[in-house]
Amino acid sequence: MYAEAKDDLSAGSYDRAIKSLERIEGRAAGTLLAQQAQLDLAWAYHRSGERAQSITVLDRFIKLNPSSPAMDYALYMKGLVNFNEDLGLFGRLASQDISERDQQASRDALLSFRQVVEQYPDSKYAGDARVRVDFITNTLANYEVHVARYYYERGAYVAAANRAQQTVQEFQQAPAAEHALQLMVKSYDKLGLAPLRDDAQRVLAKSFPNSAYLNPNSEKKAWWKIW
Repeated sequence: MYAEAKDDLSAGSYDRAIKSLERIEGRAAGTLLAQQAQLDLAWAYHRSGERAQSITVLDRFIKLNPSSPAMDYALYMKGLVNFNEDLGLFGRLASQDISERDQQASRDALLSFRQVVEQYPDSKYAGDARVRVDFITNTLANYEVHVARYYYERGAYVAAANRAQQTVQEFQQAPAAEHALQLMVKSYDKLGLAPLRDDAQRVLAKSFPNSAYLNPNSEKKAWWKIW
């Protein structure tokens, strides 16, 4: 049954593979074959576009097999499933109001990839997980700045300042932190909060001493126009 399920996976017959793997998981419960069937089942669900089912299977595997030698792969796959779920959204920032978009899948992916890097640094998946951690971190930071800019352009300066501040606190090392600080300065200025504006300006100068935003006569284009 397992050999046939693997053939179906290779052939792209995911529905058939899923049915076989579910039976194998039940019949071989408590064995290494059942663990392998679970991982293959998660992959089959993922490939067939069933993200929720794939995550459910992976969560079950992680809970039931904490000492499995395949734990790094399970975490890595969970990251991939969530990563691929949000990947298309990253490239369609103008397709809907950005303040309404849920980034939970990408945050879940970030958590899984970080677990691989921190708990299994010698895993063959760790290198790729590190690259994805950096990519998702920068993307989430950019997303948060876009939301802050969205609020700023609509005159919601308190919301803009709060979102920008959250970006700086959560993603201090991301390049987008520079833009977030600049938005904080502009938002506090609009609100007439001079002390907070000046504090944000000082942090911007200290963190990004070469920032073009420190020079009002700079010819650098606004970041949101070249995004």
